[in-house]
Amino acid sequence: MTASRRSIAELLAPMRAARLATALAAGLLAAAIPVGAQEVTLKISHPLPPPSTAHAKFLVPWTQKVEAECPGRVKFQILPAMQLGGTPAQLYDQARDGLADMIWTVLGYTPGRFPATEVFELPFMTKTAQGSSRALWEYARTNGLFDSELKDVRPLALHVHDEGLIHTTSRQVRTLADFKGLKLRGPTRLTTQMIAALGATPVGMPVTQVGEALSKGVVDGALLPWEIVPATRVHELVKFHTETDPKARALYTATFVFAMNRASYDRLPPDVKRCIDANSGVELSAWIGKVWDDSSAGARKLAVDRGNVFYTVPESELADWDKASAGVVGQWSREVAARGMNADALLRSAKELIGKYDGK
Repeated sequence: MTASRRSIAELLAPMRAARLATALAAGLLAAAIPVGAQEVTLKISHPLPPPSTAHAKFLVPWTQKVEAECPGRVKFQILPAMQLGGTPAQLYDQARDGLADMIWTVLGYTPGRFPATEVFELPFMTKTAQGSSRALWEYARTNGLFDSELKDVRPLALHVHDEGLIHTTSRQVRTLADFKGLKLRGPTRLTTQMIAALGATPVGMPVTQVGEALSKGVVDGALLPWEIVPATRVHELVKFHTETDPKARALYTATFVFAMNRASYDRLPPDVKRCIDANSGVELSAWIGKVWDDSSAGARKLAVDRGNVFYTVPESELADWDKASAGVVGQWSREVAARGMNADALLRSAKELIGKYDGK
């Protein structure tokens, strides 16, 4: 076994241990399947290229693990870079409508559609992707989101990315005043609201458009985590990277869903359902978050090796950023309340779970 395969096995160990009884039952059921039983093929659609973390370090290992635990019963066809057509914003509906059996995407690519889940995208909420991804799944379960705003699909995992940072082409962001005059890409509506509150001009777009936007000068910089930098080659298109004090919470994050079409799931043979179920949920969510956390160092090194310029914003300066972006929280609360939800309770629940799993 290679070191990379061994590390994957180690990362997935908690999930495997937690589901041991289910896995054993699935194995006994699989052994009883008649020889020649038809193998199920499931299509997975996502927006990024094959070298991306999502494809190479999450989806490929996950499908290999499920196939190994359900031998001869299920196969996965991963379709990267929107090979099924459409745009990243349409992926959720592709899963809902059955164009794809499974999808992985950013929930915020459809602005305002998932207001309760958006709470994790508010400024200065999270620290690590692993802890906050575990918190996100528990938050969705505790607050009934699987039966409300996520009811159109069968969620297999929910997660967030590693710390969101600022990458710029012509000048570095060090203080609140440095935002003025910059056009910055934001991934979701709450992040673009935050960019505006900090004094820059927000330009919303999916990550697949960032490289071209930077190269053509459509934006002066982009808000991105380190994880996605290699796949988008952002380290080659910018000169400056603004990081934040590690003692503080991250400037922002985005929420992701790995989901399955409900009819596709319902059609599965019982043993294949058991294999899917045994590799879904809170432990999968936390594992994906760890994959994102672990990817940041290698991605950052690419920018270091190019001689790019780094700056870490101290916690004292970040306090001013937090204060300046407080209106984003207020706006989110009013919008959620207008939809009949208890915004204060949702925000409190999210913060408590983040505190529980991702440090105080």
